Amino acid sequence: MKIYFDNRQDFLDITDETLNIVTKTVEKVLELENFDDDAEVSVSFVGDEEIQELNRDFRGVDSSTDVLSFPIDDEFKICGNILGDVIINMKRVMKQAKEFGHSNERELSYLTCHSILHLLGYDHIDEDDKKIMREKEKNVMSELKIFK
Repeated sequence: MKIYFDNRQDFLDITDETLNIVTKTVEKVLELENFDDDAEVSVSFVGDEEIQELNRDFRGVDSSTDVLSFPIDDEFKICGNILGDVIINMKRVMKQAKEFGHSNERELSYLTCHSILHLLGYDHIDEDDKKIMREKEKNVMSELKIFK
């Protein structure tokens, strides 16, 4: 498995521990989904302004968000296991961690899990799909033992 990291924000240090949390989360999602080990994904760390621009330009929603997922459509794949791009708003990671009373690491792991599940085709638009996706998120977080 390959993860390509890109840090495009400067208000939170992206440490080896940060990269390790993301890597372990991606690996666990793929393991629980029985996905091939040679998957490729890119993960970018950004701030409010950049994620708002991306959200506006690609989803037509002119507001900031916590995470965006851009799966690679089958027609654009040049090899079989490129999953897509994950864009994580690190300001939102810190804000939501504080709101929910847990660590930045836990919030980062959860958002990574959520986004990778989107890359694998899961969604939460209707209640049945949401229930399935939330159960998968719970399983990953439980397996990782990141509770606080």
